[in-house]
Amino acid sequence: MEKNHVFDQIPDYLDGNLNKSAKTAFEKHVNQCADCQKEMEEMKMFFNLFEEEVPTPSNRLRAKFESALEREKSNQGKVVHMSGKKSSNWTASTLKIAASFALLVAAFQLGSLFQQRKVSDDIVQLQDEANQMKQTAMLSLMENQSASKRIQGVNYIEEFEQPDEAIIQALANRLLYDENDNVRMTAFEALANFSSSETVKNAFIEALGQEKNPSIQVAIIQALVQIQEKKAAEPMKKLLEKEDTQPFIKNQIRAVLPSIT
Repeated sequence: MEKNHVFDQIPDYLDGNLNKSAKTAFEKHVNQCADCQKEMEEMKMFFNLFEEEVPTPSNRLRAKFESALEREKSNQGKVVHMSGKKSSNWTASTLKIAASFALLVAAFQLGSLFQQRKVSDDIVQLQDEANQMKQTAMLSLMENQSASKRIQGVNYIEEFEQPDEAIIQALANRLLYDENDNVRMTAFEALANFSSSETVKNAFIEALGQEKNPSIQVAIIQALVQIQEKKAAEPMKKLLEKEDTQPFIKNQIRAVLPSIT
């Protein structure tokens, strides 16, 4: 439920209106979701505005108000003495005004809260659209007839902190099938940053069995040894058996093979 936020359940949760199972699921999600945690804290602040007591006006403030009111009534030609009952009504009116003001402030804050959420959603949407454009440009460049353009496309990987499977697979295809040595080496270097991916591991193992460029062979061997990929042992043994495998490659394999078998 990482992406399925529970914003709409927060008021019911704070009011205690969720049943036991819904409450458990809600709390489990909020404990794992920073966005929902922030949303609930802001909603709590909003609810607290209605729970706070409005302070009773001080005697000094009341006296000033009564004095000003008496003067206003005198100016109108009527004199009305304020009794204890009138004072009580004044306090009630003041409390109503204060409560209305608190409600106005709370409504403003709630409007700001929802506006901030809308802005955040808009930013996320714009970021997603920008990433889609970058991905389209990257994949298009990697299919270009020019080797330099394909290298440029591979280097676009720097624009993605967490590339999706489509990008990883496109890079793997460059490593496995590109006719240009420089493109394959660049693709390998890009994939090496995501060596925990099963797609990347499998691509390295497959490439090791078919790669002819000694520099790329050495780089792949070192990467597979570094991540202790035991499935790489078989293609390494096959390279030892091939007559056209460079002697220094065989020496490299003999030196590292025991560490992964």
